[in-house]
Amino acid sequence: MPRATNGPTRNKARKRILRDARGYYGARSKHRKLAKQQVIRSGVYAYRDRRQLKRDMRGLWITRITAACRMRGTRYSLFMNGLKLAGVLLNRKMLSQIAIEEPKAFDELVKIATEASKAEPAKA
Repeated sequence: MPRATNGPTRNKARKRILRDARGYYGARSKHRKLAKQQVIRSGVYAYRDRRQLKRDMRGLWITRITAACRMRGTRYSLFMNGLKLAGVLLNRKMLSQIAIEEPKAFDELVKIATEASKAEPAKA
């Protein structure tokens, strides 16, 4: 009976790692050991950054809304609180889009938020 080797399986594993490492710089795309290390590290970065992207985008939307509010003479915190008191349920992504694409609609939202915050009695 012929001796069985792991040749085909090892070649397949090596090909998979080198295929995943295509486009990496230097030996990281040529040598199996370095390629494997880089593929693992890249996977860790990708996993982490899929979550980080959500945080970064929320910060961007808040920055855009803040800028739009300042142009209209109000503050972000007062604007958001006013919308909450008025019962306007729009998320920050939508508010950011409205501020960029529909300035007149955003003016109306600022007006609604301002009226709602003025109508709320002061807390003692």
